Amino acid sequence: MNNGKAMPVSEKYWIRVVMLSFFGWILMYATRTIFNPLMPVIGEEFGLSNADLGLANSIFFLTYAAAQIPFGALSDKIGRKLVIMGGFLLFGAMTFFSGLASSFVMFLIIRAMAGIGQGSYYGPQYALSTEAIPTRRLTLGTAIINSGMAFGTSGGYLLSSYLVLEKGGDWSQPFFMMALPTVIVGLLFYFILKEKVIRPEDQTKADAQDNTPVEDNSNQPKVSLGAIFSNKNLLAVFILCFVSIYANFVILTWLPSFLIEERGFVGSSVGFISSLVPWASIPGALFFASRADKLGSTKKLVYILMPIAIVSVFLIAFVTNRTLLITMLIVYGLTGKLAIDPILVAYVSKNAPRRALGTALSAYNFIGMSGAILAPYITGYLSDTVGSMQIGFYAASGLMVVGLIIFAVMAKETPKAEIA
Repeated sequence: MNNGKAMPVSEKYWIRVVMLSFFGWILMYATRTIFNPLMPVIGEEFGLSNADLGLANSIFFLTYAAAQIPFGALSDKIGRKLVIMGGFLLFGAMTFFSGLASSFVMFLIIRAMAGIGQGSYYGPQYALSTEAIPTRRLTLGTAIINSGMAFGTSGGYLLSSYLVLEKGGDWSQPFFMMALPTVIVGLLFYFILKEKVIRPEDQTKADAQDNTPVEDNSNQPKVSLGAIFSNKNLLAVFILCFVSIYANFVILTWLPSFLIEERGFVGSSVGFISSLVPWASIPGALFFASRADKLGSTKKLVYILMPIAIVSVFLIAFVTNRTLLITMLIVYGLTGKLAIDPILVAYVSKNAPRRALGTALSAYNFIGMSGAILAPYITGYLSDTVGSMQIGFYAASGLMVVGLIIFAVMAKETPKAEIA
């Protein structure tokens, strides 16, 4: 059981946490996105429609989202490191078995189990990193961690498109290759990180208060899930996360197929062009995260980033010129989900009760990843019905408009004094 005892750490301990969390996200996203360039190949082998292929991703994210809050609560109870390790062992094994699936039903079941394993990561990981990263570097540190999503997305696209689309290998190869590194990273989380820490800045505050010990919240009353969802600031950012992730997973899931079927790209160029989004998100996330730490204003940056992202999602589907399409993909990468997410995660961390931080972050990701459940299937269904994938991108941009309006009405800016 988690005894709640915090341990002092060095000034540089947070760098270890950030780097391992960064690699964790690389594995998380690479094992997701290796499937997406392979969708036409797997669809042909099993005789599937676009809706069926979308269902494979939706099932994965359904179990992933459903596991968020239980794993977050469990990590607050028995320990974050243990929950993360167990999850990585499970989804590493299921990634391997995905390559062995002999039927589409078996593939769906295995991917559902992989989703459960990945559900162990978000809340516990960000609870570990939030407690370790110095307050003045929280948003930037979170952005560095989140850049692992970009590296993983790009790596997954490039690996499967090169091995299968370019070299003609079997679609199972990328799944086999990703399994062992996933298991290794899960073990590293358990053996090289500390469960709870006292940052040097926390110890300094305690010493300044007549050597009062750092507060231990382990015996205080639990914060209910209802209290988290009744917080208007948290609810507003949950909704914004939902629409942002919905649009992102329309792009992550269907962009490779869209490029092949409606824009004429072939071979490894599909992986390269698709990778422009995650690569562009890295400088965007780091730049805007550094600005957020200096400005102390979440809403100002949201009002800058979201409108640009909305227009770029719409234009990705609308334009036919390849140069303009590539430009819009880069613009979305700079301003979209991966760029805005560190800002929103920091906002949740500043508005959530510390003793329920893992639960609050898991609730945030549960609502957000509900968009990932819906986006693949709905977009596939709409494309089958209308005869074009463009409609899915248009619907995503419309949802983003609604989410931005709700956030503007409901959310209040955290006072700068609180987040300095």
